[in-house]
Amino acid sequence: MHRTYSLRNKKPPTAAELQTPPPPQSTTKSKFFGKSSLASTIRKNTAGQFGPLLSRKLSALIKTEKGYLRALEVVASERRVAAKQLSLWGSENDDDVSDVTDKLGVLVYELAELQDQFIDKYDQYRITLKSIRNIEASVQPSRDRKQKITDEIAHLKYKDPQSTKIPVLEQELVRAEAESLVAEAQLSNITRERLKAAFNYQFDSVRELAEKFALIAGYGKALLELLDDSPVTPGEARSAYDGYEASRQIIMDAESALESWTLDVAAIKPTLSFHQTVDDVYVDEDEEEGEHEAAEEEWAGEHEGGQEEQTLEGNDQK
Repeated sequence: MHRTYSLRNKKPPTAAELQTPPPPQSTTKSKFFGKSSLASTIRKNTAGQFGPLLSRKLSALIKTEKGYLRALEVVASERRVAAKQLSLWGSENDDDVSDVTDKLGVLVYELAELQDQFIDKYDQYRITLKSIRNIEASVQPSRDRKQKITDEIAHLKYKDPQSTKIPVLEQELVRAEAESLVAEAQLSNITRERLKAAFNYQFDSVRELAEKFALIAGYGKALLELLDDSPVTPGEARSAYDGYEASRQIIMDAESALESWTLDVAAIKPTLSFHQTVDDVYVDEDEEEGEHEAAEEEWAGEHEGGQEEQTLEGNDQK
């Protein structure tokens, strides 16, 4: 199987990484509380050790996702504190710095609020995975029963081939296989249905968070344009700051943009390179309108043509 694009192999650097190499690892990352922390290690090692064998791997994934959401809660909380500290620091600076940092603090605080909302929406993905895990756990007993009967039959055939228990166990095995067949079919159907639903929850929430973050970043950069960063000579005074109304309007525009954002107006659309193009999946509204208009014009032309033919026929009869 082709494994070039796989988590099992190291990925080649992206164009962005080649253009701007990634910075060195942050000094704030700790060997005790980072990706190799004691809590993380215990969680990964114990999550899949309990419960039915069939559901252990999915249980480990669900437990890991829970840890991820808890980490996001910490990030959101720290970001709120950072927003307040930014505003407090800026309040003791010049008027332009004070106003801009106060508004930037509002945007940074909104990032934390969006992360909180993201946690709630992302958790729908995790809850849906739990429903698959529960189905897996319910199927395990039927597998165990079938395997147990199979082992008993094999043991008896080896120890006592003439045993009268063998036909009885074979009949039980037939019933167990029938029950297992139904359970396995149900598991297969539900797994596919809920796997799609779960990752739709995840990707929709990720998409919303990413695009709203991008919106806030754009308005944040607009705020920075209000700062006069031209150098001044010692003793020279800067011109009076008059950007209060502009900064207030930027915040209002940001709030309006976030409130009106929906998945339908999302800017990012994937480009597909197999079987179909992105246009086959995401039909542009203008194209749809054009197709409808063309269809209406075609119908109208045919209708008018029919009326002309009827008129000509009427004239011939006269």
